Amino acid sequence: MPAQLYRNERTRHSNTDRSETQTIDTDAVLTALDDPDCRTLLEATAEEPLTASELTERCDIPRSTTYRKVEQLTEAGLFEERIRLSTDGKHASEYRRTFDDVTVSLGEADGITVGLSEAAAPSKAAD
Repeated sequence: MPAQLYRNERTRHSNTDRSETQTIDTDAVLTALDDPDCRTLLEATAEEPLTASELTERCDIPRSTTYRKVEQLTEAGLFEERIRLSTDGKHASEYRRTFDDVTVSLGEADGITVGLSEAAAPSKAAD
């Protein structure tokens, strides 16, 4: 009997302590985690958010592939896009991993479910 993929729900907390529920697309998460380039990008962003150019350089992945994989990871909810402000006015999108751990469960009644632990909020350096 083939496994069925179910969407699993989790709650995220915003900076204002309001909670919102986000649906995790199990198939999209598992597809992204199965992709070696996506895994490389996720590993690269474990410690700090990076721009697409920084990801391309650090991961040695072609620029066009990096942009496709960043989009795939963002749509799967594994990356969050933010704007990096620059004093020279050239702002750039940077990508932050949205989780610390992934849990995949296989249940007889629920099929395959995926849970993502909330990533720790990035620390702000003192000026």
